[in-house]
Amino acid sequence: MITNAHSVKNSFILLVTLLPWHHTAEALTTPHKPNILWIIMDDVGAELPCYREKKILTPNIDRLVREGTKFDRAFLTASVCSPSRSAMITGMYQTTIGVHHHRSGRGTEKIHLPNGVEPVPALFQRAGYFTCNGDYPAKAKRVGKTDYNFEWDAKIYDGSDWSERKNGQPFFAQLQLWGGKNRNDDGHWHRDLAPKALGTLTKPEDVSLPPYYPRDPLLLEDWAQYLDCIRLCDKQVGEILHRLENEGILEQTIIILMGDNGISHARGKQFLYDEGIRTPFIVRGPGIEHGAVRTDLIAHIDMAATSLAWASQPVPKWMQGRDIFAKDYTKRDAVFAARDRCGETVERIRSVRTEQFKYIRNFSPLRPMLQPNDYKDSKPVVQRLRELHTQGKLNALQEEILFSPTRPKEELFDVLADPFEIHNLAADPQFRNTLETLRTKLDHWIEETQDLGNESEKAYDANLNYELMPPISNARKEAMLKNSALMKQWAMEGK
Repeated sequence: MITNAHSVKNSFILLVTLLPWHHTAEALTTPHKPNILWIIMDDVGAELPCYREKKILTPNIDRLVREGTKFDRAFLTASVCSPSRSAMITGMYQTTIGVHHHRSGRGTEKIHLPNGVEPVPALFQRAGYFTCNGDYPAKAKRVGKTDYNFEWDAKIYDGSDWSERKNGQPFFAQLQLWGGKNRNDDGHWHRDLAPKALGTLTKPEDVSLPPYYPRDPLLLEDWAQYLDCIRLCDKQVGEILHRLENEGILEQTIIILMGDNGISHARGKQFLYDEGIRTPFIVRGPGIEHGAVRTDLIAHIDMAATSLAWASQPVPKWMQGRDIFAKDYTKRDAVFAARDRCGETVERIRSVRTEQFKYIRNFSPLRPMLQPNDYKDSKPVVQRLRELHTQGKLNALQEEILFSPTRPKEELFDVLADPFEIHNLAADPQFRNTLETLRTKLDHWIEETQDLGNESEKAYDANLNYELMPPISNARKEAMLKNSALMKQWAMEGK
């Protein structure tokens, strides 16, 4: 498998080197090249009022919706940050360019993009744009979160804020909002800072949870904190809009608001259910229709091609994302996603989603869904779920969804009738044709996009060694080593 993967990647390198570039449909008709701003919320899924969350208010994000276009069916190609961000910044599937394993390429085994493939900021620089990437609120003058799994030149970013650009120079900017990660601390943010920022806090008893989570006080409190994280994102979006207005450039700036993966929870982040891969995707700016709602399927890698087209730049033929505002745009009939190794935990899952159905293939069905994983197991919500499981306090659905010792090789859900993806229809004769159609569609995607599949043991060990470097605690180090040994044992047993 390793030899074949390298062969496939080499053939792809040759392909993209030889392919010409092409222009998409006419760019927006603005007097000058527009500024382009990506606002990326960390660990935030589609739990927003404009996507039917009823427990909170987000007036600033609602303004973007009123004054722009909202995409109701936008999906990520990966459900964890580093492959997701590696895909978005190249406009390519992470599985095609070999960056699909979380935090890969960080140790001695480096990953380089195929010849000809470049990060989007480099393309904007050549077009005369000022490129910048900053955390919001700013953390000194340093580039914001990247988390790319490939080797890249820091010079693709001219700075951390567009205020550093030349007078009149258009900018391509990214602002990284801490989002759902605000709640992933010792409780300090929600206890001491959130009340000052938000005034009031969401009441845990008012929260609605997916049915596969128990209404346990700790889980309700965690979800309430998550919703308050979204409220903080809304406040920050308002501050960004206010700044653009004060600088007189709001109407010259196209904004995309999205997340990098879903909520960090048991069945969200790292998994291919909608809780993990559905993302907000809202666009506002010159030439963008006001108050429009689009229900066609889009992938988050489309933002790269779309942004280049807005800047009147050619979209490289190698780029797998599409210009979703092009006059000749062909709507997708399906979107695809992949989950691979996260931390020390080996996994391979692939999915295809149409408007009505989602098909998921588990390549390691003999392993439990909640495999041992240091990152997940450090979360209080996962610890609590494991306690409730041990105590026999979960209902039958929660046990089946979260703690079955094995998984089906194939899962099929009618996402319109079953939005929480609870009822697996893969074995239902009534849906046999749908199952076979989506099975074939996924097979074709894996082949056509040259999915590089599993990681070599050498690369796995190199990345694990990187993760084990100081300042990791001894307890975490022991847990990761124990889990790693289990991964290798299961592999030897054919699991």
